[in-house]
Amino acid sequence: RGSQTSTAMALKVPDLKGKVAIVTGGSRGIGRVCCLELAKRGCGIVVAAKTTEPKKNLPGTIHTVASEIRKLGGRALAFKLDIRDAKKCQECVNKTVEYFGKGPDILINNASALWWQRIEDTPIKKYDLITSINARGTFAMTQACLPHMVEQGFGRVINMSPPLAPVGFNGRTAYNISKFGMTMVALGVAEEYKGQNITAHSLWPATIIESLASINFKLGDRAMWRKPEILADCVLGLIGEDGDFTGKMLIDELYLRSRGYTDKDFVKYRCDPNVEPPKLLMQETSDVWIFRGDVKKVKEDNNREGAIKAKL
Repeated sequence: RGSQTSTAMALKVPDLKGKVAIVTGGSRGIGRVCCLELAKRGCGIVVAAKTTEPKKNLPGTIHTVASEIRKLGGRALAFKLDIRDAKKCQECVNKTVEYFGKGPDILINNASALWWQRIEDTPIKKYDLITSINARGTFAMTQACLPHMVEQGFGRVINMSPPLAPVGFNGRTAYNISKFGMTMVALGVAEEYKGQNITAHSLWPATIIESLASINFKLGDRAMWRKPEILADCVLGLIGEDGDFTGKMLIDELYLRSRGYTDKDFVKYRCDPNVEPPKLLMQETSDVWIFRGDVKKVKEDNNREGAIKAKL
């Protein structure tokens, strides 16, 4: 993909031979790319996700990603994980030890559920679902990994969630509660394990990232998206940071700029090579009305957005 040289120059990209990473939501999109980029640096990978058979509009499984890793010469364990089940989270860690002979050194909490709807349009059942996946699942997975990180004297936890902010709640209250919970897990780990070479951060994109979610939910077009490699490069950089760099709520572009990236270094991440995507997810505003939650109702959601905007 042509980014490895500039990435190595700008970031402390570590040699991960002998390390093991669990990546939740690893069967496609951002999770898959993180799995592959970590594996290229010698890291053993646990591909943890629910999908074991490809579905319409959802290609990719834990087995296909594990196969890709093995073709790169890496070691991979495919583990079927419903992150809502705390016992399965613990079993995932136990199987990691059994397969690799050691506990996880790195945890990428990427599994997540999207729900962008107003409070009155959010059934409690849906609220429970997204909080059980995003906040509770991240907590359970992190809790299961931490004892091994302490024992091994090394741990890196990276949660794909936004910085805490008092804006951007229009149609996102339930979602923000669940995603901010993920961020709080990272902040908690950073405080509780300070000085033990165990670090934790939240990481969030400045732009919409190309994924099956952005495609199926019709979140703009390719001119509005960046490739998931930008987040994977941030993950590599954060793993390579010293143990006293911890507890940060990071935006991908701002982190990379702090490590030497300039405008030209971001061109490679564009999905449309001729267009710089808008930084929609970095805008601190409450004037955004985008409704999403059910891929079968995208047209209906678009109509509601248009009706609200017409009244403003």
